[in-house]
Amino acid sequence: MKTLIVVDMQNDFIDGSLGTKEAQDIVPKVAAKIREYQEAGDQIIFTRDTHGEDYLETPEGKKLPVEHCIKGTKGWMIADGLEVDGAEYIDKPNFGWSHWNEWTFDEIEMVGLCTDICVVSNALILKAEFPEVKITVDASCCAGVTPESHEAALLTMKMCQIDVIHE
Repeated sequence: MKTLIVVDMQNDFIDGSLGTKEAQDIVPKVAAKIREYQEAGDQIIFTRDTHGEDYLETPEGKKLPVEHCIKGTKGWMIADGLEVDGAEYIDKPNFGWSHWNEWTFDEIEMVGLCTDICVVSNALILKAEFPEVKITVDASCCAGVTPESHEAALLTMKMCQIDVIHE
């Protein structure tokens, strides 16, 4: 079975406190990719960047002093039109989920936000945990903080033997 990991497609990263035009532009492509996986009966996992009310006092909040993805807020929620029945959810407190080793995968495709922070972090963790599993990142369904940092993250993933498609 193939697995689609949809990284942090949350309102705050699309049109909220940390939103960008590039993030807004990928939403229809991500929706189409999710439908493709759902129609095939494959596994879909959504990650959600998840912070508490004390975010600004955390180590991350001190380096990125913009409140975002506070659990239960509109900004924390997955963007409208992306969620599907049967999907699984991971609420991760930081960039990379450190419990991927509790899962089993045959093949992984990744999409989402931000290419240069959470997508690359999780892709590298997954590659380290599952070196024999094919991992693909669809660049057309990802956006970075800036176009330049998006490109740098794609290059980093390619250097670590992660397949990048649709650049």
